[in-house]
Amino acid sequence: MKSTKDKSIFIVGAGVSGLVAARVLENHGYSPVVIEASDRVGGRVKTDIVEGYQLDHGFQVMLDAYPKAQEYLNYDKLDLQKLIPGAILFNNGKRKVLGDPTRELSMALPTMLSSVGSFADKLKVLKLNIKLRKKSLDAIFTSEEKSTLQYLKDYGFSEGMINGFFKPFFTGIYLEDQLQTSSRMFEFVFKMFGEGAAVIPRGGIEAIPNQLQNRLTQTDFRFNTRVKQVTPDAVILEDGSTLESLGTIIATEAGNLVSNLNQQQLPWKSVDNLYFEVKGSPVYNKPIIGLFNAQNTLVNNILYVTNIAADREGRYGLLSVSVVKEHEYSEEKLVERVQEELAKHAKIKNTRFLKRYQIKKALPQLNNLRYEMTPSETQLINGIFLAGDQQLNGSLNAAMMAGERAALGLIQTIEGGVRT
Repeated sequence: MKSTKDKSIFIVGAGVSGLVAARVLENHGYSPVVIEASDRVGGRVKTDIVEGYQLDHGFQVMLDAYPKAQEYLNYDKLDLQKLIPGAILFNNGKRKVLGDPTRELSMALPTMLSSVGSFADKLKVLKLNIKLRKKSLDAIFTSEEKSTLQYLKDYGFSEGMINGFFKPFFTGIYLEDQLQTSSRMFEFVFKMFGEGAAVIPRGGIEAIPNQLQNRLTQTDFRFNTRVKQVTPDAVILEDGSTLESLGTIIATEAGNLVSNLNQQQLPWKSVDNLYFEVKGSPVYNKPIIGLFNAQNTLVNNILYVTNIAADREGRYGLLSVSVVKEHEYSEEKLVERVQEELAKHAKIKNTRFLKRYQIKKALPQLNNLRYEMTPSETQLINGIFLAGDQQLNGSLNAAMMAGERAALGLIQTIEGGVRT
């Protein structure tokens, strides 16, 4: 143990970033203490069991090409379920299919015959895929930033392709429907999709933080514990107790925890995620995302979760529905509107509402996106370091990267014996 007697290293927040920070600290011989306000790990990456169904908090997938996910996770033990690289587009009862025939041969014919986008658009998709496979992550995140919408226009995609496919698809990723998100994020996500698959662990998305926690052997967890303030030498809890610290990593929003930080509140993107039980045969029986590309629909994307991991036998399917657009509906009216759109556009009927997740802090709204940072850049003030995907870009990979860098920054300060 390398820490000073009677002092500990604390991590505030048991999300993915905090858990990776703990892993790095353990790898360097430290035994950190993780303080978490809720009763479990995961942060925004959580799964509930409702009536026997696994409900993730918001429709979440992991891209298995993420470099940091490959480094910190055991994919085999997660039993990852792959989504087909493509989408079914629903509009007024009709459906069209777009996919990547280079990775899913069954997508070739329906993609080429689809009226969404021109033949030239589909060739541009393949060319962009090849281009980004050759472009390094460093090059992507040092490229000139523009909106994703402008990037697509500049690349020569038609309005039909942009509005018919790119907008609904990336709205579900960005959680904003105008594609104002940085072109760096578009290239990063497009590259990751091209090099791997979108996956969901069989045990739900929370299996990811659960695995990270289970691989920790020298870390102490204090759940249901709220932090009031963090100083260079202590963590002060809401119950008034003070924990002397050798250093602290904040893996949550820091604005209210560090005095005189003068940090503006981080803006967040929100999403409504609703789950329905669907009686009878599913409208489609493949693990593929469904997109609603009709104008004025609230529903953005759907997925039959039971097509991904069919753990529940019987005639009923579990349907995840994401609503990204802002609205003022009550829950009852929202459910009614969503059910109407499901029936009209996708012919999905006989739905029974299960649960709604109204996620007001789903993704951080960021500018000047980065892929990585130096460990020293994570230091806020003396003895306090910041983790979390808001440091870099809104992704699971960024959360892991920032947690790693914050832990390394703290270790360098402790072992260097100097606080700057």
